[in-house]
Amino acid sequence: MENSATHTADHTEHDAARGKRKERVGEVVSVKNAKTIVVETTTRVPHPRFRKIVKQVKRFHAHDESATAKLGDTVLIMESRPISKLKRWRLVSVIKH
Repeated sequence: MENSATHTADHTEHDAARGKRKERVGEVVSVKNAKTIVVETTTRVPHPRFRKIVKQVKRFHAHDESATAKLGDTVLIMESRPISKLKRWRLVSVIKH
């Protein structure tokens, strides 16, 4: 019993560390690479000087091991360790097909 309790505590600490990772929701704009998707996110932020709301579009290369995401899908990605030169994100789930 003690071993399972410590295992559960370790698992909770591990989840807490993962909870600090950034998450983004975006649209898949490319699936041409093997096990990689390109996700485009749009953020609305005020311009630093003029305070007008402008859109910031950013593209993230994300790891998709099983190729579940298709072009045009809305997906949730999470920050991860560096997987390759450009990939620092991984696919968590497909929100909408």
